Amino acid sequence: MSERVPPSDARSDARAGAADEPTPFEALEAARQRLETVETRIADHGSETVEEVTTAYRNATTLLDDYVDRATGTGKENFQAYIELEGKFDGLVSGLADDLPERDAFENALEAIDKRRLSESDFERARDALVPAAAYADLLEEREAAKEELAEARTAAAKRRRTVDDEIDRRERLLELSNADLDAPVERLREPIEAYNEAIREGVREYRLEASAREVFDLLERSRWYPFVTYEQPPDELVDYVRENPAGEYTIPELLEYADYSRSKLSHYVESADELKRNVATQQTYLDGVDAEPLTIDWPPGPAGELRCRTREYRPFVARIADEETVAALRDVRLLATDPDYDRLQTAAQAVAQLSPGERERLADGRVADELESLRAERERLEEALAVDDPI
Repeated sequence: MSERVPPSDARSDARAGAADEPTPFEALEAARQRLETVETRIADHGSETVEEVTTAYRNATTLLDDYVDRATGTGKENFQAYIELEGKFDGLVSGLADDLPERDAFENALEAIDKRRLSESDFERARDALVPAAAYADLLEEREAAKEELAEARTAAAKRRRTVDDEIDRRERLLELSNADLDAPVERLREPIEAYNEAIREGVREYRLEASAREVFDLLERSRWYPFVTYEQPPDELVDYVRENPAGEYTIPELLEYADYSRSKLSHYVESADELKRNVATQQTYLDGVDAEPLTIDWPPGPAGELRCRTREYRPFVARIADEETVAALRDVRLLATDPDYDRLQTAAQAVAQLSPGERERLADGRVADELESLRAERERLEEALAVDDPI
């Protein structure tokens, strides 16, 4: 009789620490070890041999499952089913190679059903006889499960690597900010920016009261080509209504007011009350949101290069919407980026705005630097582990 493969040996203990919530790196290593272990066991018996025994085992159990109800009993149909089962099972066994491991398991299963009348207990004895061959099928099932686990572990490890990258960026930025001059005169940046923001907000408020909705929508359409002018584009149906209907000559505040009128009252202002309500009343949130915010400067401001690009893109819109004083205020903001002290002031402004008391404490006692070192080491481990093989 050939060497048997105990079913318990087909299961790896590489995941024994799963209850301890391993890190993504540990889970990846464990999954890879699990797959390597089962592949080694399959190789020990020969991959073709394991496949052959597994195929025979699955065919045998399928036969038993198919005939267990039909071939048990005393009727004529039961006897006919028994004859079919015995013939098919005998053919299966006869087709096995003489030196196939566990061939005797199949012979013993055939012997268990080789009788004139079968009961369910005979089928159970046949299944019990096939247990040694089942271990080979378990190996292949374990290999598939290990492949799936490895694929999932790789996904989790890659996700963790992206998270670690983000965490590293945050720690590096904190360390950058720790070098900021917190006593720097950041009001040199704040005051011009606040003056411009206040002016453009007032300018947009007045523009909404004066410009037709059609004119405003033309401006919104133009903003598509300016990445820093982040106006949300209106829905297509609303665009068509404003451009093609005479109601588009009204201002946005007027359209919003009319949308609240009764249909009889609204008929004095527009050709179709239903059309206005269908297109405007359903878009009140959007129309209310067409404001100055996409043309304001955030505080703290971005790097000098970004500020230059942003103000350059804002200018044609500000010139269209607001007065010359607002355009001049925007020009003053743009000139800030040419100040030799801009980087120092901008970093100081970022530090004051972004560093919480807890972060300042962690910077002071060295914890941020320690965290950064640990994160970089973790990223290196993850990258090395992910580079070992391709996804299964």
